[in-house]
Amino acid sequence: MAVLKVMGITKSFDGQKIIENITLELNEGELVSLLGISGGGKTTLFNVIAGLSQPDEGKVYLDGADITGRPGQVSYMLQKDLLLPYRTIEDNVALPLLIKGMKKREARQKVSGYFDQFGLHCTQKKYPSQLSGGMKQRAALLRTYLFSERVALLDEPFSALDMLTKSRIHDWYLQIMEQIHLSTLFVTHDIDEAILLSDRICLLTGQPGRITKEIRIEEPRPRSKDFPLSERFLEYKQKVLYHLEAGT
Repeated sequence: MAVLKVMGITKSFDGQKIIENITLELNEGELVSLLGISGGGKTTLFNVIAGLSQPDEGKVYLDGADITGRPGQVSYMLQKDLLLPYRTIEDNVALPLLIKGMKKREARQKVSGYFDQFGLHCTQKKYPSQLSGGMKQRAALLRTYLFSERVALLDEPFSALDMLTKSRIHDWYLQIMEQIHLSTLFVTHDIDEAILLSDRICLLTGQPGRITKEIRIEEPRPRSKDFPLSERFLEYKQKVLYHLEAGT
């Protein structure tokens, strides 16, 4: 069942169309990647879905309700963790609850129950500068989740991590998604990452950007450790590359 529906979204800036007639659905528990070249309109689309930007045409629906132009309905995490350096991890994570009007003590109590689940044991009183890159991303993802517990928009959240840390975070994030019943729309420029994580890959190509191809990854999640070395993986990668080049 679709938890998020994006219907016919078109958006222009200064008279130039950036994206045109974008339609996609995100089903409950799914991870769908948006893949394309830089400047193709992926972040513009995310801003519309998140309610930060009003589309010229089209609508966005969450659980059947029209959320077009209404911020705060879905979670949105950018490439950088954007943790506030002068706040403890506990208070960084609690920020969405404080913004919603919850008292600080109550917010701290609520977030404390998530720290072990998100792999953040004993980090509550630490500051961002005291955490590794991977741990900061976990804290940022927890904060993102607390904005909205249904749908997460992730805009290249793992691109700054080294290869080994990224692999561990991938495995962890898929486990967390399943545990908390989260659905994810994921922007990446990394074809391997998209194949490893996604149920479906939507290719956003051309100018203005349009979804020109959807590729379903018919492999169970999480993918096996040998999958990136398999012939099947290479077939998916060749298919993605072919359609990206055809769509530009």
